[in-house]
Amino acid sequence: MAFLSSFDISASGMSAQRMRMDIAAENIANIDSTRTEGGGAYRRKNIIFESYSAGSFQEAMRSAMKGNGFSSRNAGVRVAGIVEDDREMKQVYNPNHPDADENGFVTMPNVDLLKETVDSMSATRSYEANVTALNAMKLMAQKALDIGK
Repeated sequence: MAFLSSFDISASGMSAQRMRMDIAAENIANIDSTRTEGGGAYRRKNIIFESYSAGSFQEAMRSAMKGNGFSSRNAGVRVAGIVEDDREMKQVYNPNHPDADENGFVTMPNVDLLKETVDSMSATRSYEANVTALNAMKLMAQKALDIGK
């Protein structure tokens, strides 16, 4: 049933936004990390989303015109990848820090707390919007079942 595949779309959105929150939390947790396993200071991570669909718009229109309806099965959003931010790292003067160079500067992560906070809030709002859509679809399904009584 094409109607029920709407649940999958909302679920994919919630899953993607949860991953976005995880990345923002990781960035905030490492805001002062001057050492990593790979060497050097922590680099901020970004998440890349991509939409996906089982077919093209033209295929969906053909299917709808034949009376089959639009099948949104295998449609939604997914995480295409996680990449490191290539912005320049911050240089902070702190000659007493164990990772300071010969001039007393420490290379700090390129993480901005304000940006991470805004990303977290945006991800939370997007997640909530998907929950609202999911609940609306659930209510419609319940009302459709009540009609049949």
